[in-house]
Amino acid sequence: MYRTENKDTEIMGEISLSFGSPLKSCIFKKRNNRFTAEIIIDNEVFFAHVPSSGRMKELLFPGAEVFAVEVRSLKRKLPYKLVAVKSGVELVCIDSLMPNRLIKLALENKALPEFYHYNKVAAESILGDSRFDFYLEKDKFDRCFIEVKSVTLVENGTALFPDAPSKRARKHLEELLKIKEVGFRSCVIFVIQRNDAEIFKPNVLQDKEFAELLKKVHSLGVELIAFDCVVSTDKITLNKRIPVKI
Repeated sequence: MYRTENKDTEIMGEISLSFGSPLKSCIFKKRNNRFTAEIIIDNEVFFAHVPSSGRMKELLFPGAEVFAVEVRSLKRKLPYKLVAVKSGVELVCIDSLMPNRLIKLALENKALPEFYHYNKVAAESILGDSRFDFYLEKDKFDRCFIEVKSVTLVENGTALFPDAPSKRARKHLEELLKIKEVGFRSCVIFVIQRNDAEIFKPNVLQDKEFAELLKKVHSLGVELIAFDCVVSTDKITLNKRIPVKI
């Protein structure tokens, strides 16, 4: 079994992604639905895309300082996309696509010692009826399937996931357990899109079933890894491993 609490697991090199253009400071007005919000820029109201289905009630509330990027694309109906939120002194990235992109970059650049020996990295891999974020392969005996989860909620130094009951997240754990049972390596990577977490824990209050299932699959060999990030107004950087407590 691969260890998940190895001290020799520092990220090799800088793994960063640019937000593309400078973020614009705005005031959050309200969320109209899961993916659409209203923001205020220079006393004028604009619509913005919310790139996450998470509730994020502790972050997205009227009057909160948020950061958006202007969208210049005919394919996009909304003029802005929310990228980050100010939480106290901490900048939190809320783009749920960033964790997968960061991990993909890290895997391709062999920046994660836990996975450096794999010579094949494939995103959105399908096995049977299941789709996984990443599939890694060294040979027919050494294969690994990975699910990546975006984390934005931190309370008193503890990163928590999920921020609402998630049947989908529980399904992913069950699929990873099946992978482990047939003899392949399986792993969940929690990417905490902020830099104020000391540990990661499953959010028992929001989803007790997920917390219990996470403990079960880990006891049966599914690996659990968490990384935090440093977020600025121009990029997000995968920072360091955070202890997972279940």
